[in-house]
Amino acid sequence: MSAAAVDIDARAAGLGLFEKWLSVWVAAAILAGIALGNLAPGMLASLAAVEFASVNLIVAVLIWAMIFPMMVAVDFGAIRRVGGKPKGLVITLVVNWLVKPFTMAALGVLFFEIVFADLIAPADAQQYIAGLILLGAAPCTAMVFVWSQLTKGDPAYTLVQVAANDLIMIVAFAPLVALLLGVTDIAVPWETLLLSIALYVVLPLAAGAIVRHRLLATHGGDEAAVSAFTGRIKPLSIIGLLLTVLLLFGFQAEAIVARPLLIALIAVPIVIQSYGIFLIAYGWAKAWKVPHAVAAPCALIGTSNFFELAVAVAIGLFGLGSGAALATVVGVLVEVPVMLSLVAIANRTKSGFPAG
Repeated sequence: MSAAAVDIDARAAGLGLFEKWLSVWVAAAILAGIALGNLAPGMLASLAAVEFASVNLIVAVLIWAMIFPMMVAVDFGAIRRVGGKPKGLVITLVVNWLVKPFTMAALGVLFFEIVFADLIAPADAQQYIAGLILLGAAPCTAMVFVWSQLTKGDPAYTLVQVAANDLIMIVAFAPLVALLLGVTDIAVPWETLLLSIALYVVLPLAAGAIVRHRLLATHGGDEAAVSAFTGRIKPLSIIGLLLTVLLLFGFQAEAIVARPLLIALIAVPIVIQSYGIFLIAYGWAKAWKVPHAVAAPCALIGTSNFFELAVAVAIGLFGLGSGAALATVVGVLVEVPVMLSLVAIANRTKSGFPAG
Protein backbone atom coordinates (compact mmCIF):
# COMPACT_ATOMS: atom_id res chain seq x y z
CA MET A 1 0.00 0.00 0.00
CA SER A 2 1.33 3.46 -0.87
CA ALA A 3 2.10 6.10 1.74
CA ALA A 4 -0.77 8.22 0.40
CA ALA A 5 -3.22 5.35 0.81
CA VAL A 6 -2.05 4.73 4.36
CA ASP A 7 -2.52 8.43 5.13
CA ILE A 8 -6.08 8.36 3.72
CA ASP A 9 -6.94 5.26 5.79
CA ALA A 10 -5.54 6.83 8.93
CA ARG A 11 -7.52 10.03 8.43
CA ALA A 12 -10.68 8.05 7.75
CA ALA A 13 -10.21 6.30 11.06
CA GLY A 14 -9.85 9.66 12.82
CA LEU A 15 -6.15 9.13 13.50
CA GLY A 16 -3.06 10.78 12.12
CA LEU A 17 -0.12 8.66 11.09
CA PHE A 18 1.69 9.63 14.27
CA GLU A 19 -1.16 8.31 16.43
CA LYS A 20 -1.76 5.27 14.23
CA TRP A 21 1.78 4.05 14.92
CA LEU A 22 1.85 5.28 18.51
CA SER A 23 2.89 1.89 19.92
CA VAL A 24 5.97 1.94 17.67
CA TRP A 25 6.93 5.44 18.81
CA VAL A 26 6.42 4.48 22.46
CA ALA A 27 8.63 1.40 22.02
CA ALA A 28 11.30 3.62 20.46
CA ALA A 29 10.96 6.08 23.37
CA ILE A 30 11.39 3.23 25.88
CA LEU A 31 14.56 2.00 24.18
CA ALA A 32 15.89 5.55 23.85
CA GLY A 33 15.20 6.21 27.53
CA ILE A 34 17.00 3.05 28.65
CA ALA A 35 19.96 3.82 26.37
CA LEU A 36 20.16 7.45 27.47
CA GLY A 37 19.89 6.52 31.15
CA ASN A 38 22.86 4.18 30.85
CA LEU A 39 24.96 6.31 28.52
CA ALA A 40 24.33 9.65 30.25
CA PRO A 41 23.25 8.83 33.82
CA GLY A 42 24.47 12.20 35.13
CA MET A 43 22.20 14.14 32.82
CA LEU A 44 19.17 12.00 33.71
CA ALA A 45 19.98 12.32 37.41
CA SER A 46 19.97 16.10 37.04
CA LEU A 47 16.59 16.01 35.34
CA ALA A 48 15.22 13.63 37.99
CA ALA A 49 16.32 16.07 40.72
CA VAL A 50 14.10 18.86 39.36
CA GLU A 51 11.21 18.11 41.68
CA PHE A 52 9.11 19.46 44.50
CA ALA A 53 7.23 17.30 47.03
CA SER A 54 8.30 14.18 45.08
CA VAL A 55 6.65 15.52 41.91
CA ASN A 56 9.09 15.86 39.02
CA LEU A 57 8.40 19.29 37.54
CA ILE A 58 9.68 18.42 34.07
CA VAL A 59 7.35 15.43 33.86
CA ALA A 60 4.57 17.67 35.22
CA VAL A 61 5.05 20.10 32.31
CA LEU A 62 4.97 17.23 29.82
CA ILE A 63 1.81 15.81 31.35
CA TRP A 64 0.30 19.29 31.10
CA ALA A 65 1.04 19.19 27.37
CA MET A 66 -0.66 15.80 27.19
CA ILE A 67 -3.89 16.69 28.96
CA PHE A 68 -4.40 20.34 27.96
CA PRO A 69 -6.23 19.58 24.65
CA MET A 70 -8.77 17.48 26.54
CA MET A 71 -9.26 20.18 29.17
CA VAL A 72 -10.07 22.72 26.42
CA ALA A 73 -12.69 20.27 25.13
CA VAL A 74 -14.47 20.01 28.51
CA ASP A 75 -18.03 21.33 28.25
CA PHE A 76 -19.06 22.59 31.68
CA GLY A 77 -22.70 22.30 30.69
CA ALA A 78 -22.12 18.58 30.18
CA ILE A 79 -20.62 18.29 33.67
CA ARG A 80 -23.94 19.40 35.15
CA ARG A 81 -25.67 16.57 33.28
CA VAL A 82 -23.41 13.80 34.59
CA GLY A 83 -25.71 13.26 37.57
CA GLY A 84 -28.40 12.07 35.17
CA LYS A 85 -26.27 9.16 33.97
CA PRO A 86 -24.39 7.88 37.03
CA LYS A 87 -23.59 4.33 35.90
CA GLY A 88 -20.06 5.10 34.69
CA LEU A 89 -19.25 6.94 37.90
CA VAL A 90 -20.61 4.09 40.04
CA ILE A 91 -18.44 1.56 38.18
CA THR A 92 -15.34 3.74 38.54
CA LEU A 93 -15.74 4.25 42.28
CA VAL A 94 -16.69 0.66 43.14
CA VAL A 95 -13.84 -0.86 41.12
CA ASN A 96 -11.24 1.66 42.33
CA TRP A 97 -12.04 1.50 46.03
CA LEU A 98 -13.81 -1.80 46.75
CA VAL A 99 -12.08 -4.11 44.27
CA LYS A 100 -8.69 -2.91 43.02
CA PRO A 101 -6.76 -2.45 46.32
CA PHE A 102 -7.81 -5.86 47.61
CA THR A 103 -7.13 -7.79 44.40
CA MET A 104 -3.70 -6.14 44.16
CA ALA A 105 -2.89 -7.22 47.73
CA ALA A 106 -4.13 -10.74 47.00
CA LEU A 107 -2.03 -11.02 43.84
CA GLY A 108 1.02 -9.75 45.71
CA VAL A 109 0.63 -12.44 48.37
CA LEU A 110 -0.05 -15.13 45.77
CA PHE A 111 3.03 -14.41 43.70
CA PHE A 112 5.60 -13.35 46.28
CA GLU A 113 4.68 -15.77 49.05
CA ILE A 114 3.74 -18.78 46.91
CA VAL A 115 4.59 -18.69 43.19
CA PHE A 116 7.95 -16.89 43.51
CA ALA A 117 8.73 -18.11 47.04
CA ASP A 118 11.85 -19.98 45.93
CA LEU A 119 13.20 -16.99 44.00
CA ILE A 120 12.78 -14.18 46.52
CA ALA A 121 13.74 -13.90 50.20
CA PRO A 122 10.74 -13.61 52.55
CA ALA A 123 11.75 -10.17 53.83
CA ASP A 124 12.09 -8.87 50.27
CA ALA A 125 8.76 -10.44 49.35
CA GLN A 126 6.98 -8.43 52.05
CA GLN A 127 8.52 -5.25 50.68
CA TYR A 128 7.32 -5.97 47.14
CA ILE A 129 3.82 -6.77 48.43
CA ALA A 130 3.77 -3.44 50.27
CA GLY A 131 4.74 -1.60 47.08
CA LEU A 132 1.97 -3.33 45.13
CA ILE A 133 -0.57 -2.37 47.79
CA LEU A 134 0.45 1.27 47.50
CA LEU A 135 -0.03 1.13 43.73
CA GLY A 136 -3.41 -0.56 44.06
CA ALA A 137 -4.72 2.07 46.46
CA ALA A 138 -3.81 5.06 44.27
CA PRO A 139 -6.06 5.48 41.19
CA CYS A 140 -4.78 7.66 38.36
CA THR A 141 -5.12 11.44 38.31
CA ALA A 142 -3.22 12.70 35.25
CA MET A 143 -2.42 10.10 32.61
CA VAL A 144 -6.01 8.91 32.41
CA PHE A 145 -6.86 12.09 30.49
CA VAL A 146 -4.45 10.89 27.80
CA TRP A 147 -5.97 7.42 27.66
CA SER A 148 -9.46 8.93 27.55
CA GLN A 149 -8.45 11.19 24.69
CA LEU A 150 -7.02 8.24 22.73
CA THR A 151 -10.34 6.38 23.08
CA LYS A 152 -12.40 9.49 22.23
CA GLY A 153 -13.81 9.53 25.74
CA ASP A 154 -16.29 12.11 26.99
CA PRO A 155 -14.04 14.89 28.39
CA ALA A 156 -16.61 16.21 30.88
CA TYR A 157 -17.47 12.77 32.24
CA THR A 158 -13.80 11.79 32.51
CA LEU A 159 -13.12 14.95 34.49
CA VAL A 160 -15.95 14.14 36.93
CA GLN A 161 -14.68 10.57 37.36
CA VAL A 162 -11.15 11.75 38.11
CA ALA A 163 -12.35 14.50 40.46
CA ALA A 164 -14.53 12.04 42.42
CA ASN A 165 -11.58 9.67 42.81
CA ASP A 166 -9.34 12.51 43.98
CA LEU A 167 -11.84 13.60 46.64
CA ILE A 168 -12.17 10.04 47.96
CA MET A 169 -8.40 9.54 47.84
CA ILE A 170 -7.84 12.51 50.16
CA VAL A 171 -9.82 10.79 52.94
CA ALA A 172 -9.54 7.08 52.11
CA PHE A 173 -5.99 6.48 50.90
CA ALA A 174 -4.26 6.44 54.29
CA PRO A 175 -6.85 4.26 56.15
CA LEU A 176 -7.02 1.80 53.27
CA VAL A 177 -3.24 1.44 53.01
CA ALA A 178 -2.98 1.14 56.79
CA LEU A 179 -5.55 -1.66 56.76
CA LEU A 180 -3.87 -3.63 53.98
CA LEU A 181 -0.31 -3.13 55.27
CA GLY A 182 -1.30 -3.84 58.86
CA VAL A 183 0.33 -0.65 60.12
CA THR A 184 -1.12 2.47 61.67
CA ASP A 185 1.57 5.14 61.19
CA ILE A 186 0.99 5.92 57.52
CA ALA A 187 2.37 9.38 56.81
CA VAL A 188 0.50 10.61 53.77
CA PRO A 189 2.67 13.08 51.79
CA TRP A 190 -0.04 15.74 51.59
CA GLU A 191 2.19 18.06 49.58
CA THR A 192 2.57 15.40 46.88
CA LEU A 193 -1.13 14.53 46.86
CA LEU A 194 -2.47 18.09 46.80
CA LEU A 195 0.23 19.44 44.47
CA SER A 196 -0.45 16.65 41.96
CA ILE A 197 -4.20 17.32 42.01
CA ALA A 198 -3.54 21.04 41.53
CA LEU A 199 -1.00 20.51 38.73
CA TYR A 200 -2.83 17.77 36.85
CA VAL A 201 -6.49 18.73 37.33
CA VAL A 202 -7.18 22.19 38.73
CA LEU A 203 -4.68 24.36 36.84
CA PRO A 204 -4.98 22.74 33.38
CA LEU A 205 -8.77 22.72 33.75
CA ALA A 206 -8.78 26.44 34.59
CA ALA A 207 -6.45 27.21 31.67
CA GLY A 208 -8.56 25.07 29.34
CA ALA A 209 -11.76 26.81 30.46
CA ILE A 210 -10.23 30.23 29.78
CA VAL A 211 -9.05 29.22 26.30
CA ARG A 212 -12.39 27.55 25.51
CA HIS A 213 -14.35 30.62 26.63
CA ARG A 214 -12.13 32.86 24.49
CA LEU A 215 -12.51 30.65 21.42
CA LEU A 216 -16.29 30.52 21.71
CA ALA A 217 -16.51 34.26 22.39
CA THR A 218 -14.49 35.14 19.28
CA HIS A 219 -16.30 32.65 17.02
CA GLY A 220 -19.91 33.34 17.93
CA GLY A 221 -20.24 30.29 20.16
CA ASP A 222 -19.25 27.89 17.36
CA GLU A 223 -17.95 24.60 18.83
CA ALA A 224 -16.09 23.97 15.57
CA ALA A 225 -13.55 26.59 16.67
CA VAL A 226 -12.80 24.54 19.78
CA SER A 227 -12.45 21.35 17.74
CA ALA A 228 -10.14 23.06 15.26
CA PHE A 229 -7.96 24.43 18.05
CA THR A 230 -7.64 21.10 19.88
CA GLY A 231 -6.87 19.41 16.57
CA ARG A 232 -3.99 21.82 15.97
CA ILE A 233 -2.43 21.33 19.41
CA LYS A 234 -3.09 17.57 19.64
CA PRO A 235 0.42 16.68 18.33
CA LEU A 236 1.79 18.35 21.48
CA SER A 237 -0.12 15.78 23.51
CA ILE A 238 1.54 12.85 21.73
CA ILE A 239 4.98 14.47 21.91
CA GLY A 240 4.45 15.04 25.63
CA LEU A 241 3.56 11.38 26.09
CA LEU A 242 6.66 10.17 24.23
CA LEU A 243 9.01 12.48 26.13
CA THR A 244 7.42 11.41 29.43
CA VAL A 245 7.99 7.76 28.57
CA LEU A 246 11.58 8.48 27.59
CA LEU A 247 12.26 10.24 30.89
CA LEU A 248 10.52 7.66 33.09
CA PHE A 249 12.49 4.80 31.56
CA GLY A 250 15.65 6.91 31.55
CA PHE A 251 15.32 7.62 35.28
CA GLN A 252 15.20 3.86 36.00
CA ALA A 253 17.48 2.66 33.19
CA GLU A 254 20.30 1.44 35.42
CA ALA A 255 17.94 -0.61 37.61
CA ILE A 256 16.30 -2.16 34.53
CA VAL A 257 19.64 -3.26 33.09
CA ALA A 258 21.12 -4.34 36.43
CA ARG A 259 18.13 -6.40 37.67
CA PRO A 260 16.03 -7.44 34.67
CA LEU A 261 14.76 -10.70 36.22
CA LEU A 262 13.58 -9.01 39.40
CA ILE A 263 11.87 -6.27 37.37
CA ALA A 264 10.10 -8.97 35.35
CA LEU A 265 8.97 -10.84 38.48
CA ILE A 266 7.50 -7.71 40.04
CA ALA A 267 5.82 -6.82 36.75
CA VAL A 268 3.87 -10.12 36.57
CA PRO A 269 1.19 -9.39 39.21
CA ILE A 270 0.96 -5.75 38.07
CA VAL A 271 0.23 -6.79 34.49
CA ILE A 272 -2.32 -9.40 35.58
CA GLN A 273 -3.99 -6.86 37.85
CA SER A 274 -4.12 -4.26 35.06
CA TYR A 275 -5.85 -6.52 32.55
CA GLY A 276 -8.09 -8.03 35.22
CA ILE A 277 -9.34 -4.67 36.54
CA PHE A 278 -9.90 -3.44 33.00
CA LEU A 279 -11.97 -6.51 32.12
CA ILE A 280 -14.06 -6.19 35.29
CA ALA A 281 -14.87 -2.50 34.75
CA TYR A 282 -15.23 -2.73 30.96
CA GLY A 283 -17.35 -5.87 31.15
CA TRP A 284 -19.57 -4.29 33.80
CA ALA A 285 -19.98 -1.18 31.66
CA LYS A 286 -20.95 -3.33 28.67
CA ALA A 287 -23.49 -5.28 30.74
CA TRP A 288 -24.97 -1.98 31.97
CA LYS A 289 -25.06 -0.63 28.39
CA VAL A 290 -22.88 2.36 29.26
CA PRO A 291 -21.91 4.42 26.17
CA HIS A 292 -18.38 3.75 24.95
CA ALA A 293 -17.28 7.37 25.49
CA VAL A 294 -17.92 6.80 29.21
CA ALA A 295 -17.16 3.06 29.45
CA ALA A 296 -13.61 3.22 28.06
CA PRO A 297 -12.30 5.97 30.40
CA CYS A 298 -14.24 4.36 33.25
CA ALA A 299 -12.28 1.12 32.82
CA LEU A 300 -8.96 2.83 32.12
CA ILE A 301 -9.09 4.99 35.27
CA GLY A 302 -9.14 1.88 37.46
CA THR A 303 -6.33 0.28 35.51
CA SER A 304 -3.97 3.25 35.62
CA ASN A 305 -2.18 4.32 38.84
CA PHE A 306 -1.27 7.56 40.60
CA PHE A 307 2.40 6.58 40.59
CA GLU A 308 3.74 9.84 42.05
CA LEU A 309 1.76 9.28 45.24
CA ALA A 310 2.62 5.56 45.45
CA VAL A 311 6.35 6.17 44.97
CA ALA A 312 6.41 9.04 47.47
CA VAL A 313 4.64 7.01 50.19
CA ALA A 314 6.86 3.96 49.55
CA ILE A 315 9.99 6.09 49.97
CA GLY A 316 8.58 7.76 53.07
CA LEU A 317 7.58 4.51 54.75
CA PHE A 318 10.32 2.13 53.65
CA GLY A 319 13.19 4.18 52.25
CA LEU A 320 14.54 5.12 48.83
CA GLY A 321 16.37 1.82 48.29
CA SER A 322 13.57 -0.41 49.58
CA GLY A 323 11.82 -3.19 47.72
CA ALA A 324 8.53 -1.34 48.19
CA ALA A 325 9.91 1.71 46.38
CA LEU A 326 11.24 -0.52 43.59
CA ALA A 327 7.83 -2.18 43.18
CA THR A 328 6.10 1.18 42.75
CA VAL A 329 8.70 2.20 40.18
CA VAL A 330 8.10 -1.03 38.24
CA GLY A 331 4.45 -0.02 38.22
CA VAL A 332 5.47 3.18 36.44
CA LEU A 333 7.49 1.25 33.85
CA VAL A 334 4.73 -1.26 33.15
CA GLU A 335 1.92 1.25 32.93
CA VAL A 336 2.44 2.91 29.55
CA PRO A 337 2.86 -0.22 27.38
CA VAL A 338 -0.02 -1.98 29.17
CA MET A 339 -2.31 1.05 28.95
CA LEU A 340 -1.62 1.46 25.23
CA SER A 341 -2.64 -2.15 24.66
CA LEU A 342 -5.86 -1.56 26.64
CA VAL A 343 -6.56 1.59 24.63
CA ALA A 344 -6.24 -0.53 21.48
CA ILE A 345 -8.66 -3.12 22.92
CA ALA A 346 -11.15 -0.40 23.83
CA ASN A 347 -10.99 1.15 20.37
CA ARG A 348 -11.41 -2.19 18.60
CA THR A 349 -14.45 -3.16 20.67
CA LYS A 350 -16.24 0.18 20.40
CA SER A 351 -18.99 -1.23 18.19
CA GLY A 352 -20.21 -3.45 21.05
CA PHE A 353 -21.30 -0.43 23.11
CA PRO A 354 -24.12 2.08 22.73
CA ALA A 355 -23.01 5.22 20.94
CA GLY A 356 -24.51 7.49 23.60
